[in-house]
Amino acid sequence: MRTIALWPLIVYLAVFFLFPLVRVLLESLHFPEPSMREYAVIFSDPVQLRVFGNTFRIAGGVTVLCMFLGYPVAYALCHVGPKFRALLLVCILLPLLTSFLVRTYAWMVLLQRQGVINQLLMNAGLISEPLALMYNRIGTFIGMTHVLLPFMVLPMYSVMRNIDRGLLEAAANLRATPFQAFIRVFLPLSLPGIAAGMVFVFMLALGFFITPALLGGGPDITIAVLIERQATQLLNWHLASALASVLLLLSLLLYVIYDRVLGLERLFGNFEAR
Repeated sequence: MRTIALWPLIVYLAVFFLFPLVRVLLESLHFPEPSMREYAVIFSDPVQLRVFGNTFRIAGGVTVLCMFLGYPVAYALCHVGPKFRALLLVCILLPLLTSFLVRTYAWMVLLQRQGVINQLLMNAGLISEPLALMYNRIGTFIGMTHVLLPFMVLPMYSVMRNIDRGLLEAAANLRATPFQAFIRVFLPLSLPGIAAGMVFVFMLALGFFITPALLGGGPDITIAVLIERQATQLLNWHLASALASVLLLLSLLLYVIYDRVLGLERLFGNFEAR
């Protein structure tokens, strides 16, 4: 009976998840006449390799920013009262209810040369001319960090809330200062949450399209933007499918490595507030 109840889910995943992935893979191999030509182009063309390098650098930079910004937030969630914790969680989760496109356009209004941020800085006398905050890596970092920050905070909070507070009390009894207790007890115990958040954010950042396409520009093209151009502008579906397949395989590789090192339970922990 349990197996029969799972069949609708299995069929749904096969039709809407597995079939599209297989179709993309076959397209990249020129099925029904298999060829690895597109993959040879990807790994031999300096332009393609530079795009992969840009994507990984951007994803890594955004991951580091989210870690430094998200850790204090996750730490605060563990040390405030239930009512304030619930309010903070709502503030963290609320942006997820807004479309990526809407949030990106909102940042375009804020970051453009005549936007709110530049106007405030100029009115305050801090700058004499507008800063270039868009169509470069700065705009990409700002937009992606805003979108992905909740995905860093939640895994860290999931681990931090399960740290035994008795260990911190024991450190205090041994005459450790609050800073020493944090550095030598709390921080090491929270490292699995940091690792989970970093892997989660990095994997999501690898496939970002809307934010880099609208806020980025110049030489900082990413894999997702390249796939869109190959598919819609150059109509090279084979190369676009190959790029998508390589991106998927890289994401799966990171997923497997994390599972082997720390375990998936750290990545998909219990996020609800107490």
